[in-house]
Amino acid sequence: MKNIFLFLMSLGLLLRAGTVLAICPICTIAVGAGVGLAQWLGIDDTISGIWIGGLTVSMIVWTINLLDKKHWIFKGYKGIIVFAYFLLIVLPLYYTGLIGHPYNMIWGMDKILVGIVVGSLVFEGAVRWYENLKKQNGGHAHFPFEKIVFPVGALALASLLFYFLTR
Repeated sequence: MKNIFLFLMSLGLLLRAGTVLAICPICTIAVGAGVGLAQWLGIDDTISGIWIGGLTVSMIVWTINLLDKKHWIFKGYKGIIVFAYFLLIVLPLYYTGLIGHPYNMIWGMDKILVGIVVGSLVFEGAVRWYENLKKQNGGHAHFPFEKIVFPVGALALASLLFYFLTR
């Protein structure tokens, strides 16, 4: 456990920016704690997974943007970042027993993993939808905080859908 903590802290130091951004491996630990809290509160794991997936994609985008800004670009860096973030989130959840329980399944797959996949796709789709609408509007948002409303609203709608599917 000590080695994992040191690795995550080293990674955080390598990726830190001049200003404070929510790009930290500690967020992964917070996500794991959030899943535990959500289970304690009785929130379905699929819904928790949706928000974990959204957070993961957000951190991936922030990290890629940071590396692009600092010109730390190398062959395959985007794929490596995507793989690393999902690995940093899924492995701790697996080793703590939160993923992989045989009675925690939906459609033959683990509920948290289904939620992570759905949340990742929904978040990415909402961001692309926002960018497309902004482009059609001359590069301007239609209303204040539209950039936040689209992905968060899409995650909320997906959560509502899965709330009714898993009841």
